[in-house]
Amino acid sequence: MSEAAVEEPAGTLVLAERRGGVLVLTLNRPERLNAWNEEIEAAYFALLDEAEADPEVRAVVVTGAGRGFCAGADMEVLAQVGGDVETEGIASQRPRHRPLLFRKPLVAALNGAAAGLGLVEALYCDVRFATAEAKLTTSFARRGLIAEYGIAWLLPRLVGQSRALDLLLSARVVRGEEALGMGLVDRVVGPEDLLEAAVAYAQDLAEACSPMSMAVIKSQVLQALDTDFATATSEAERQMLASFRRPDVVEGVASYLEGRPPVFEGLALD
Repeated sequence: MSEAAVEEPAGTLVLAERRGGVLVLTLNRPERLNAWNEEIEAAYFALLDEAEADPEVRAVVVTGAGRGFCAGADMEVLAQVGGDVETEGIASQRPRHRPLLFRKPLVAALNGAAAGLGLVEALYCDVRFATAEAKLTTSFARRGLIAEYGIAWLLPRLVGQSRALDLLLSARVVRGEEALGMGLVDRVVGPEDLLEAAVAYAQDLAEACSPMSMAVIKSQVLQALDTDFATATSEAERQMLASFRRPDVVEGVASYLEGRPPVFEGLALD
């Protein structure tokens, strides 16, 4: 994915724009508040695959076109689901938690509604920026659905059990400032500054942090959610010794001592 290819054609479901080492992905169904369907999922996941394989891409920011981030599953598609729905097709789809496994930093810029599956996709990101007026809701209970796509695992780890149950049982709307207070988002900025703030954060990661270090740290955090302290410490010691054998440590220390920005190698697939 070359930096020269600044933006995909306007008709595509996910726009891609390179800003140095940062790739900005924009869900692009503004007339439907970027409601999720199989086509937008396939486009988004394919671009994540490309970004993961491209050493020049150091971080990704995902946002939505128009007034919303993602209003959740497309209701026209959901309306076709009945009591006798076939589950074979659903089970054979690519796992929706693919973004959670993305090895590079993934930053969400929530410019409006993030509901149901749209909220889940935001929670799959590592860091979330939002506007004060952004509307976040789990939605599921008000649609006769259950806590889908791993949100029952993710949400308590972000906001605690009682707050997670509040958000899941009531499916009430939470705006940006309340979401910040409970840890559902990490930054609240003005709507005119949202994307630039998220990109600036991602650019700092891209320019100042080791891609390999960030990939290992993401893996450590995810694994540690289901391990005890002793196991996490043992894994950290193993990863620490492995890091000493990589050039990033030499460069990281040298750049600090020399008072210059580090020059780390890009992350390539194994």
